[in-house]
Amino acid sequence: MSKQAGSALYRLVPDKTLFMLCDVQEKFKPAIPLLGSLIENTAKLVLRVPLLVTEQYPEKLGKTVGELDIGHACANVPKTRFSMLVEPVQKTMSEIFGNKPQTAVLFGIETHVCVEQTAFGLLKEHVDVWLVADCCASRLNQDWDLALERLRHIGCTIASSESVIFNLLADKKHKAFKEISALVKKVSADMEFWRPTKK
Repeated sequence: MSKQAGSALYRLVPDKTLFMLCDVQEKFKPAIPLLGSLIENTAKLVLRVPLLVTEQYPEKLGKTVGELDIGHACANVPKTRFSMLVEPVQKTMSEIFGNKPQTAVLFGIETHVCVEQTAFGLLKEHVDVWLVADCCASRLNQDWDLALERLRHIGCTIASSESVIFNLLADKKHKAFKEISALVKKVSADMEFWRPTKK
């Protein structure tokens, strides 16, 4: 399933790109050690690209964390399936893009469960996937690291939040550059790749 080398060497195009925020919910705060860092990095992704949000079983796991502004989201969909690609999400994608996006920029939790299964589904539908590594997390770093390795192997582009931001801006003359540059002056929170989970 892996892509040919060079096939993912392209720029993100704002009107062909979808941001997908997966299950960053209040009840996960005590369970995921790096969730605070994830939230800090995710808050930088404020470019007005279409955003879809899901919440896993929100009756028990709560709503999306209050620190993230999702007021501009095209849909906020509750689900019980692990993949984000439930029928209301598929319908909203079709309404936004006439069919499907060229690229989905995917981030959230947990990397080795809901995020991974969403990526599998998107690739099966021939949607390119950019996984924002510093905006993803799992309870154990090893699960997260191994998921990133699997997802890279099957053809996802693994990127950082700042890489995504500047790829979409493309030019200092972009109207959002001043707002974004203020956000990225602070170095992104360290997500401790390839390090054991702290007990």
